[in-house]
Amino acid sequence: ETMKAALLLLAVGADAFHPSILKSRQLSRHAASVRLAAEKIAILFDCDGVLADTERDGHRVSFNKVFKKRGLGFEWDVNEYGRLCEVGGGKERMTFYMNKNDCWPEDCKSPTTEELNKGLPVDETRLALVKSLHAKKTELFQKLIESGVVPLRPGILSLVDEAIAAEAPLAVCSTSNENAVRTLVKVLMGGERYDKFEFFCGDVVPRKKPAPDVYNLAAETMKLPKSECVVIEDSGIGCKAAKAAEMACLVTTSTYTVEEDFTGANRIVPDLTSAGVGLADLRALLD
Repeated sequence: ETMKAALLLLAVGADAFHPSILKSRQLSRHAASVRLAAEKIAILFDCDGVLADTERDGHRVSFNKVFKKRGLGFEWDVNEYGRLCEVGGGKERMTFYMNKNDCWPEDCKSPTTEELNKGLPVDETRLALVKSLHAKKTELFQKLIESGVVPLRPGILSLVDEAIAAEAPLAVCSTSNENAVRTLVKVLMGGERYDKFEFFCGDVVPRKKPAPDVYNLAAETMKLPKSECVVIEDSGIGCKAAKAAEMACLVTTSTYTVEEDFTGANRIVPDLTSAGVGLADLRALLD
């Protein structure tokens, strides 16, 4: 044993065991752990327009099929739907449109009140209508997603894989129906990736985007410091929600949102792949 100790001293030098050197190494290890802690990150994705460009050829198509079946006498063309996307939530979107254009069906023409509560009719008949239409729309939308006609947006899968490898928490925070969002993630990403996500969707919070409620709920539920959260959004109202929640926000513009106001966004890109956005780039937004 004495011989082994002597050989070790010869190999590394006696100075390596000096108290000041040992203290320096301890500080270096501490600095490394601080750097690792500083690199902590959680990614909170919006769904529609971020994970997949679902609005134009997914939700809009499904809404129109439901409108036709119900005999409402209107449909949303591509440009009209783009404007309506500024209203958060499908039920709220229908309510806004039918109020603005006075095109409620006959059985809803004489409501007990025109009052709205968080964008939805207080009148029971009108509320029942938009809920029923939305439920049927969601069923049709899920079938579209399951058919694989709507692909993931560029760069999403590689970023998700990079985040999973780094053990970064992942969540989807969307105004869309939770079952529809879960179906999209599971079908387009596969079961193993799906299992890594938390979901905060639909009516899980009373106020929808641009209110920050859904992002606040995600941070609270997942026990995430907001200083470590990066939100990926595609819309102006989504960006407002992220910034109101005091989180960093990367915007990936989509079909309908290129011209929207993204005041406060930390970075704006057309998509993750063309901009070369990876986990390190998201971490840089936290500095």
